[in-house]
Amino acid sequence: MADVRHQDDPTRRARLRWRSRRGLLENDLILTRFLDAHEIELTDDEVDALTRLLELSDNELLDLLLGRTEPADMLAAPNVSALLSKLRQA
Repeated sequence: MADVRHQDDPTRRARLRWRSRRGLLENDLILTRFLDAHEIELTDDEVDALTRLLELSDNELLDLLLGRTEPADMLAAPNVSALLSKLRQA
C-alpha cells in the first residue's frame, strides 16, 4: 500500500492545524494566517518542514518567524528555509 499524501488525508490536515495552535499569540496568528491562505496547496515537503518547526519552543519558533534567527542544525534544510520564507510573508 502506498503512503498517503498529507493533502489526501483530512485527519493529517486537521492534526497539523491543531499542532499549529501555540501558546504565544504572535505564533498563533502567523501560523493560522498562513494555513488559512496556503493549507490546501502545501506539499508533503512543506508539511515536513512545518512539522519540524512545530517541534520548537514558542520563543524559538517566533525568533525564526520574525527573522531574528536563521535555521540551524536539523532545521538547516532547503525545505525548511523555503517554508520559513513563505511563513515570514504571511
